[in-house]
Amino acid sequence: HVQLVESGGGLVQAGGSLRLSCAASGRTFNSYAMGWLRQAPGKERAVVAGISGGRNRSYYTDSVKGRFTISRNNARNVVYLQMNSLQPEDTAVYYCAAAQREGNYAGPYNYWGQGTQVTVSS
Repeated sequence: HVQLVESGGGLVQAGGSLRLSCAASGRTFNSYAMGWLRQAPGKERAVVAGISGGRNRSYYTDSVKGRFTISRNNARNVVYLQMNSLQPEDTAVYYCAAAQREGNYAGPYNYWGQGTQVTVSS
């Protein structure tokens, strides 16, 4: 079992940047694939980005390619989502997630954090 706590959300103007962080509990962090999902009002939760345990494979949904970067520090049990060139359509609650299978970096995930709000104003 792993517990996830997100931080770094907030309000930013269009074109700005934010970095989300997710701290994970447990001693086997590098065995989990990690991901970031988001859910906007009235929409389903969807995967934004994912990264394998060994950091050699990653996934991005098309709408964020070239703008978002997922990374992880296995020594510190932290995964990040650097978000650049933010747009109003990126507004959502962002969730950190972990998959027990190291190869499931695009999902499905087994554990989720509580979420952090990202709001992009136009």
